[in-house]
Amino acid sequence: MSRQQSSALAIVIAIVVADLATKSWALRALGDGRQIEWLGGLVPLTLAFNRGAAFGLTIGDDPRWIFVPITLVAIVFLTALIVRSGPGDWLRTIASALVLGGALGNLYDRVRWNQGVVDFIGPIDLGFMLWPIFNVADMAITTGAILLAIALWGEDQRERAAAASEEGGEAAASGRGQSARSSTT
Repeated sequence: MSRQQSSALAIVIAIVVADLATKSWALRALGDGRQIEWLGGLVPLTLAFNRGAAFGLTIGDDPRWIFVPITLVAIVFLTALIVRSGPGDWLRTIASALVLGGALGNLYDRVRWNQGVVDFIGPIDLGFMLWPIFNVADMAITTGAILLAIALWGEDQRERAAAASEEGGEAAASGRGQSARSSTT
């Protein structure tokens, strides 16, 4: 296992442990319907169960059996991204590890019971809307997805630049070859 892959594994474990520990705390501390104001009331902590997808989007009566297989496919994909990352692909590796850790944390909730994923951070009043209640896994997934998009975009840009440079080099070499042939005839 490379150093990069070891770092990814450490990130995944840290996210899963933090997510499960904070969800366990939330169930104990907020289970009676109590709300805790955090950061001077800026961030309320409120227990909620999300049976749907992001932002509470629902599909059917028991959507976990739709989300569990989708999550398992995502886990395989993310693991492959980490394993196939090259030595210079640190951003892709870290981003994939964040999403993978978050996916595993939320998968645990979906598999263990039909109440849904434990959410407890929020709702946060943004002045023009209430940001939905979320958890540590959701933060890791969101941050990782944004970083992964940036990493993949950057990799694509580097590949395009390398291809353009290679084509330019071949055209220049071809042009020199043409000049040499023209002067010999």
